Amino acid sequence: MRWKASAGVLVALAFLIPAAPASAQAAQPGLDKTCQTVERTVYKDIRELITIDLETATDTEVRVVANQVLSQAKAESLPVLTDAVQKQLDGTPEGLRTFLRDDVENAWSVALRIMVGRTLTDAGKNVQAAAQKVLGAGSIETYLAYLNEGVYAARELDCASQPTPTPTVTPGTGATPSASATAAPTATSSDAAAPGGEGGGLPVTGANTAVVAAVGVAILALGGVAFWIGRRRRSRFVA
Repeated sequence: MRWKASAGVLVALAFLIPAAPASAQAAQPGLDKTCQTVERTVYKDIRELITIDLETATDTEVRVVANQVLSQAKAESLPVLTDAVQKQLDGTPEGLRTFLRDDVENAWSVALRIMVGRTLTDAGKNVQAAAQKVLGAGSIETYLAYLNEGVYAARELDCASQPTPTPTVTPGTGATPSASATAAPTATSSDAAAPGGEGGGLPVTGANTAVVAAVGVAILALGGVAFWIGRRRRSRFVA
């Protein structure tokens, strides 16, 4: 029984492994018009949702399909188609059946064309060229191919051709000055010589220079007088 269970697991993995690359490819990110990496919007083929025979299907089956189309249109933010389907859902069953059979593809084509035109806003030259070519073709197949792949390939070319910006420092946007740059300037000899610290110099915190000099002169004078008196007394004693 164990080997049968193992074989079942291997068979399941065999079905899952091929599907993994396809899922990864569908989720591959792309570039937006500002060259920023974004998740792609995958535009599906609405026709693949209409798998019933609209002539013989019940009204309930027709309504289920219409709601599937509406849900996909909302997921892709498609203009025109979203409002058109909702309007028919609010109407009669026969009108909804006729719309899905005769008009849904036209509304969908117009919606896809509008989405292609929106990619031209602020677009580079490669995107503009690719979009104009698709708009000129005017088919659903070319719209889908462009919106799912072509626009992203063209944006990569436009982004790769953009010059690398050179960093510049402008007033108000540069780096914040460091503490050392904003510290008070060191005092120079000319600043220290200014009396009382005026003129931008540092304030004098020690004794006044003139007072110190006068005291020094007085001490020297007293010392000289004491030396002269002592010498004079010594001379008298000897005599």
